[in-house]
Amino acid sequence: QVQLVESGGGLVQPGGALRLSCVIQSGNIFTFNGVGWHRQAPGEQRELVASINRSGATNYTDSVKGRFTISRDAFKNTVYLQMNNLRPEDTAVYSCYAWTIFTDYLGQGTQVTVYS
Repeated sequence: QVQLVESGGGLVQPGGALRLSCVIQSGNIFTFNGVGWHRQAPGEQRELVASINRSGATNYTDSVKGRFTISRDAFKNTVYLQMNNLRPEDTAVYSCYAWTIFTDYLGQGTQVTVYS
């Protein structure tokens, strides 16, 4: 059973930075077609914020381009999301996401709160 375990969320002021980590347990990162990060704010739909596919190509939603960076460490089976210049509208639960052509997996999530 694949498990995705996130960490690194917290409280930060606007303009601050956080780095989220996702450890992929019981699975090799290259087993998946890609991995990424979703976020969901209260009352909002979940959105895919950033992703990286098996070949290393990255994709970002427009609102985070230039501020967020997704990366991976294959030896640690870990995916990271570096978030810089955070804004109040980035406040959400961030969940790690991994998919194959057959199924997908979503972690429990970690809370990120950007407050003034």
